[in-house]
Amino acid sequence: MDTPTRPVSPLRQRMIDDMRMRKLCPKTQSAYIRAVCRFTRYLGRSPDTATVEDLRNYQLHLVDTGTSPMSLNAAISGLKFFFDITLDRAELMARMQPVRLPQRLPVVLSREEVARLIAACTNLKHQTALSLAYATGLRAGEVVALKVGDIDSARMTLRVEQGKGRKDRYTMLPPLLLERLRVWWRVARAQGKMLDGGWLFPGLNPIEPLSPRQLNRAIRAAALAADIDKRVSMHTLRHYSEPRIMPISALPAHDSHASSAKWLAVQRDRTVARTREHEHDAPLRRSQPGDEGEGTCSARST
Repeated sequence: MDTPTRPVSPLRQRMIDDMRMRKLCPKTQSAYIRAVCRFTRYLGRSPDTATVEDLRNYQLHLVDTGTSPMSLNAAISGLKFFFDITLDRAELMARMQPVRLPQRLPVVLSREEVARLIAACTNLKHQTALSLAYATGLRAGEVVALKVGDIDSARMTLRVEQGKGRKDRYTMLPPLLLERLRVWWRVARAQGKMLDGGWLFPGLNPIEPLSPRQLNRAIRAAALAADIDKRVSMHTLRHYSEPRIMPISALPAHDSHASSAKWLAVQRDRTVARTREHEHDAPLRRSQPGDEGEGTCSARST
């Protein structure tokens, strides 16, 4: 028996058309529609009858009910689009103000914790995807959107199509990661899980890619199995960039100077810690025969 679909109101359809005209991504469209629907439930009547005071009181309601700053700003963005664009009544948003987001340093894993994390992942596909995210700094959505043809082993690069901000870019492909990808490719092809020119990390249906949610579930399960008591997500791997240290022009791309500054601050703290560790262990290394003349790199490479 088919479930009857609710008819779309003319007002909602107009907002959908306005978003389509501007080619907003599906996630943004869903978020904006959700923001207006929640405001309508609070208001108890059609949103096009709202007043400045109604919107001001709604923001106070969100604050009083413990809405996070990020969710609060998302709601304001959706309502701003509805009143500014769809209704052409920008003056109604005069009393609604976005709030400042708290600035926090990211969770950073040690090299030993990253090794345990990846080793604890028993699924080869998930393990390879985590290794790729760790080695390249790609976001979860960018990892699952990769196709086999995006790997350029001749130039040792990965092509990222329509990443954050709808931008194409290239990222470096470390040799060890290339070997891991080749192992995964051989296994997946032998099992019939990877199609010609298809997704690098296919889902249960090879026609569809693995979803970012599945990848986040996999890394949380791996963190639990590895007994890592930090709050770990796919984004955590973007903050550990030691294998990707390279000239400034090739640093992992961030979307703002603030993000780059935060990234550099984390790397600076890690560099200071490693320097102090090296200075503390240096006398022990020099006292061993055959160590004289060897640099820090040779000692760490063992």
